[in-house]
Amino acid sequence: MSLVELFGFLVLTGIAAYIQTLTGFAFGLITMGGVGLTGLLSLPDAAMLVSVLTFVNAVQMLHKGWRDVAWREFRVVMLTSIPMLFVGYWLLEWLAGTRADILRLILGIVIIVSSLQLARKPEPLPRRSGDGSFMFFGSIAGLMGGLFSTAGPPLVYHFYRQPMPQVTVRETLVTIFALNAVFRNGLVVFSGNLPSASILTGLFAIPVVMGATHAARRWPPPLSPATMRWIVLGLLFLSGVSLGMPAMVHLLKSS
Repeated sequence: MSLVELFGFLVLTGIAAYIQTLTGFAFGLITMGGVGLTGLLSLPDAAMLVSVLTFVNAVQMLHKGWRDVAWREFRVVMLTSIPMLFVGYWLLEWLAGTRADILRLILGIVIIVSSLQLARKPEPLPRRSGDGSFMFFGSIAGLMGGLFSTAGPPLVYHFYRQPMPQVTVRETLVTIFALNAVFRNGLVVFSGNLPSASILTGLFAIPVVMGATHAARRWPPPLSPATMRWIVLGLLFLSGVSLGMPAMVHLLKSS
């Protein structure tokens, strides 16, 4: 990774962490979408770095909040999330080596669908959903986490519909994402796919993410949360389209 690419990645992750702190979502989506659009580094390498940064952000948030985790829901989700994370990671390695355009198209679709889903305000349910639904959304989250380190949107939507305190929902989600990141990074290590030393300089983003998280809490922008949310969702949607359309055109031309 050149100095220009490193600087671009640090700026991108700083922006993503700042927005994540303000809105509660989108760190992985923004980072992966930005990498896909700019080509700062390969998607597998970016996904590994995002996993590390997700874990760091989660530990920072769970320092005092781990007591609020809904452990039953956490265990049910992880039953399907971890196995599907393996599947997603295998798909990423396969597609990155053979069909990079398909990989970019899938990422674009994931970002578009996620932005549309997050635009819907979750309707509160009168009672807790069954374990089967948590396992279903956990499997989707695991697949997306294995592919792009973006496990959030489906699980976020499902959890925020539950009759639980928001602090419980937030801390449970953060714990799930943290453990997924640990397993995903373990896969990278055990499969021998560690990035080169130049790519690992992207870990300089750790203090950037921590600083951006602190800055967002101390100096939020003069915008209402609703306005900020719609701006982010609009940008995500456009980035998904910008990423997916060229890949689709290229695939159609080559078919």
